[in-house]
Amino acid sequence: MEMQNEHEDLIIGRNAVSEAVRSGRTIDSLLVAKGERGGSIGAIISKCREKGIVIKEVDRRKLDSLCGGENHQGVAARASVHEYSSIDDILENARSKGEAPFVIVCDEIEDPHNLGAIIRTADACGAHGVIIPKRRGVSLTYAVGKVSAGAIEYVPVARVSNLSAALDELKEKGFWIYAADMDGTRWDEQDYSGSVALVVGSEGRGVGRLVKEKCDFIVSLPMKGKINSLNASVAAGILMYEVARKR
Repeated sequence: MEMQNEHEDLIIGRNAVSEAVRSGRTIDSLLVAKGERGGSIGAIISKCREKGIVIKEVDRRKLDSLCGGENHQGVAARASVHEYSSIDDILENARSKGEAPFVIVCDEIEDPHNLGAIIRTADACGAHGVIIPKRRGVSLTYAVGKVSAGAIEYVPVARVSNLSAALDELKEKGFWIYAADMDGTRWDEQDYSGSVALVVGSEGRGVGRLVKEKCDFIVSLPMKGKINSLNASVAAGILMYEVARKR
């Protein structure tokens, strides 16, 4: 029987995890208690490796608390609430609407409320998809789906191993890449025509150095208050609507 704690999107125990992986369910990551390799766990790990699923070793006590006291037998899997798309799916979404593609790229967004809000706003302003990294950053969890208020069903989300490589792929396809960061051009003085990718940085660090090097433009919002940063999803929302307005 599959035990799923919806708030943590967890599938708990060896049989349940094994079945979920075998059935082709979208699994974000496999959580394995440190030092556990015996019995069927080895087989589960190798199956996950084959499928490119992220494997995380966690302290047994942490796994106990995540599983809320369920008997996890040293293993749990975090499932996603929606299938992932590919970059090609996102571009096809734009083509089918006869529009120049507009994509949001999230560089290590860690708060599910921010990612959910970004997906919701992407849907509202007519963006064609969202790209997130496979590691470091929140995935399509139950909380993200809830905050997106259903938008997760309509906005394709692609999950890539390497954001810099994904930006190179977009550039080859004729995209202009805009990073939201400090000390750039004013947000309302940019052109935003053609194929646009808007990169939004993480809550604490902003856009990473390697990713920023791939960007063609840096766009900034004016800061008139006492703190010098906006919440990631609020900044993304303002910029998304400016792109939509200019197009």
